[in-house]
Amino acid sequence: MQLVHENRPIATTVEFADTLLTQTRGLMFRRSVPDDYALVFRFDEAERRSLHMLFVSFPIDALWVVDGEVTKHARLSEWTGLGWGTADTIVELPAGAADGVDTGDSVELVE
Repeated sequence: MQLVHENRPIATTVEFADTLLTQTRGLMFRRSVPDDYALVFRFDEAERRSLHMLFVSFPIDALWVVDGEVTKHARLSEWTGLGWGTADTIVELPAGAADGVDTGDSVELVE
C-alpha cells in the first residue's frame, strides 16, 4: 500500500489506526518513524477532528482529507503540537514528507 500525491508516492509504508486503541495511541511513545511511513486514520464520515502531539517526540506533517481531497495540511511540533481540521481520513507523516501537498490537492491510497 502506498500514499500517492500527483502520481508521486509520499509514503510506501502505510499503517492503519483502525481500532480505538491504535487511534488513541497514534504515534505516541515512538522514538521515530521511517521517512517513507504514513499512519492513516479512517473514519465513517467527515467531521471536525483533532490531533495532539503529547508523548510524540518528533515533528510530523498531518493531512486532514475528505473524499481524497486535502482540507488541511499542518506541521505539528513535537510534544506541544495541536491541530484541528475536517476529515474522514487523517494521515500522519514524518515532517517534510508532505512538502508540496496543499489544501485542495488529491491524495490516494493505492496497492
